[in-house]
Amino acid sequence: MSKKCCTFARSLILETMNRVSFIVLYLFCVRVLCAQTSLVLPYDATGLTEEQKASNPERLAYPTELKETIKSQVSFECNTEILDLGPFSVSEKKTVFFSPGNLQYQPSTKTWRFAEHQWEVIGEGNNLNIPIPSASWIDLFGWGTGNNPTLSSTDVNDFSTFTDWGVNAISNGGNEANMWRTLTNEEWEFLIKERPNAKALYGLGHANERFGLILLPDDWTLPAGLSFTGKNDTYTSDEWSVMEAAGAVFLPAAGYRYCDGGVDYVGSIGYYWSSTPYSSESAWRLYFVSGKVSMNRNNRCYGYSVRLVR
Repeated sequence: MSKKCCTFARSLILETMNRVSFIVLYLFCVRVLCAQTSLVLPYDATGLTEEQKASNPERLAYPTELKETIKSQVSFECNTEILDLGPFSVSEKKTVFFSPGNLQYQPSTKTWRFAEHQWEVIGEGNNLNIPIPSASWIDLFGWGTGNNPTLSSTDVNDFSTFTDWGVNAISNGGNEANMWRTLTNEEWEFLIKERPNAKALYGLGHANERFGLILLPDDWTLPAGLSFTGKNDTYTSDEWSVMEAAGAVFLPAAGYRYCDGGVDYVGSIGYYWSSTPYSSESAWRLYFVSGKVSMNRNNRCYGYSVRLVR
């Protein structure tokens, strides 16, 4: 998403708008002005006819006419439909924005995408010991397999070089090559431990009943009506939409894939690759489980989650 668009919407919550109005405008900015012809909202919207409500009873949509009215009154610069989450300091002089979901790959079409929701994981569908249905996706990858995402092998020599997954065009992430990248070990370490007020800007918790790691941006402002303690905070899907709109990141505990293809610990442990090798056989990874968040290393042949930045 255009950062001008993002900044405009986020700034309003600090001034005059209530939480629901902020989310409505923010999602309008992301979903409508940048790309789509109608906006799907998690809240009711005034001004809709009964026919419009009946056509979409669960989540209501702004009609195209309203889109054009608002576009004529407010100037936005929207380049592509990407929700930038951040900013996050990853060194003394560098900040990044996270992608809006874990990386996924569809082998049958060789398509890359980001998960629709930050809490979304594929789980047992990553088991490479069984045939993958043609419409299926995977979201656990051996280290550096941006050029061979379905590689599953117990031979560490098969993972001797690193190809960043961000070299690929991500269909819902700008759809251009080299727009994204993987954090280094040093950047993960700085983000978790060394940036200003670091300890107050992350914690373990649940989003839409999924366990994971919550990361808050450098310029974090807690949305009205919500809380964050960093200790087992729990958010519904609607509440997480509010947190996300304020720039928060959620890394779900997707488990991992063994080198021989099996999958384990989905929902209880999270592993996220860095781009940094440790030895000829292992590489650094972000690791979290209930009560613990750290950087450590393991064999490159394991399949871990990937969350890209730019």
